[in-house]
Amino acid sequence: MDSSISLVRRRGADGRIPVRTLDRGASSSAVAAEPTGYPGGPYDTSLLVKYEHHVARHIWFGEERGPKKELKVAGHGLKLTSRVPLALPPQMESWVSRSGLASLQRTSLNKIDTNLVSAFVERWHLETSSFHMPFGKMSITLDDIACLLHLPIRGIFWSPQDVTEELAVELAVDYLGVSQGQAQSHVRSCRGSYYKLEWLYDIFVHHRAASSWAYATRAYLLMLVGSTIFADKTFTLVEARYLLLFRDLDGCSGYSWGAAALVTLYRYLGDASMYSCKQLGGYPTLLQCWIHEYFPTVGKRGENWNPAGNCGLPRAMRWSYRQGVLKVDDLRPILDELTPTDVIWRPFEDHRAWRVFDEICLYRGCLKWGETVVPYLPDRCLRQFGYRQYVPSPSLDCMMATDIDVDWISYHQSVVDVIGSSSVATTPSEVVDGYLEWYYRVSHPRLVPPHRDAPREVPVPVYDAGPSDPDWARVSTLIRRYLRQVNAEEEDPQFSDLFEALHISRSH
Repeated sequence: MDSSISLVRRRGADGRIPVRTLDRGASSSAVAAEPTGYPGGPYDTSLLVKYEHHVARHIWFGEERGPKKELKVAGHGLKLTSRVPLALPPQMESWVSRSGLASLQRTSLNKIDTNLVSAFVERWHLETSSFHMPFGKMSITLDDIACLLHLPIRGIFWSPQDVTEELAVELAVDYLGVSQGQAQSHVRSCRGSYYKLEWLYDIFVHHRAASSWAYATRAYLLMLVGSTIFADKTFTLVEARYLLLFRDLDGCSGYSWGAAALVTLYRYLGDASMYSCKQLGGYPTLLQCWIHEYFPTVGKRGENWNPAGNCGLPRAMRWSYRQGVLKVDDLRPILDELTPTDVIWRPFEDHRAWRVFDEICLYRGCLKWGETVVPYLPDRCLRQFGYRQYVPSPSLDCMMATDIDVDWISYHQSVVDVIGSSSVATTPSEVVDGYLEWYYRVSHPRLVPPHRDAPREVPVPVYDAGPSDPDWARVSTLIRRYLRQVNAEEEDPQFSDLFEALHISRSH
């Protein structure tokens, strides 16, 4: 059969592709196997061991988290706009710049599309640290952090330290320059070992006016990370223990701030993917800008500048908030219908002049920050690195990891293991034979079942090489590029002809 012909595989009423159609090399025993596991969910439950409590299992049966289907999301962009000065005093600027955190002053979206973010959270699984899309897994990687936020990804992890309320008071006195009474009163009002972000901002303003630069810088940096990569679900507080990171302002540049941001977001994504959770912590700007980069046809997005003319700014600054009209339940079927051609698999290739790809991003192992440990598994999203996706190794049990710092330092062997089992992809979405069969067995292809009264079969394009004729391939590329530039959507009537032309060029 001509490989340029776009075949169609169809899912049954349970939302799955029948096993026999997934891989021509499938064994007869696999074909004959009776489906087990969860309706609409994994047949094989050995991978997603927490699926019983996952929101996806409930959504399949029409069970929502609550009256509001979207999560409550902590976004501090508007407050940061008012709190971050256009220029810091030179004495502070030097410390902030050397810390590696300066880019966080300008990367936050003013508002968050909570519906868009929530729709993707519903596809996150903490066992694999990835989003489970209809065509396989994708994730937010260390390379994404480096390009979107310009945070350093190399460096050391921070080990946990318990901070009591009494110690939180002492830290505030010693490193924020406040009186004992003021610190005690404030910590008591926080009802725990926390500081209020507004209080930290006031301290920054006070010490800046008094030229107490070290105190001002610590308050400023703690307020900054508490509003971005360490944002929690209180929306107003930051943990006092993070002040320990800034005791030595000349030494805080040694941390892997990129890993810190990723660990924190992974942890909150894992929590929010559970049916009982109704809030998302972490840095939602990071998640939303990641969506904008990889999924140009999903959600509304505003652009501040075109990548071709950028001047080396963090890529998150490319995007601005644009109010979307689609709710979570509108977005679910849209995500269910996505195919690999809807994804920009390597969005940062035009950003390499400012952020060269670092092979440590292919490290497979555990990342940690404080007491939080998460699996980092690039072998489950190899297409984002330009490699052909294979069936990955079993997930890591981070509870059993004992030498995470050593593994991180000696990452080279891990990288060899990850890419040694693959090859450079000849097409952006290439997978090995058998990958989809495995994926549909251990995951869920969609969140929304066909309507009970009118079941429909959903066509799923074969992951072929696309148009074989060079002219048709060029037509398809040009149309896709134009549609991305104008943020066109299929419901826009003025672009219906272009979408039809794109469909024809894809299937030619």
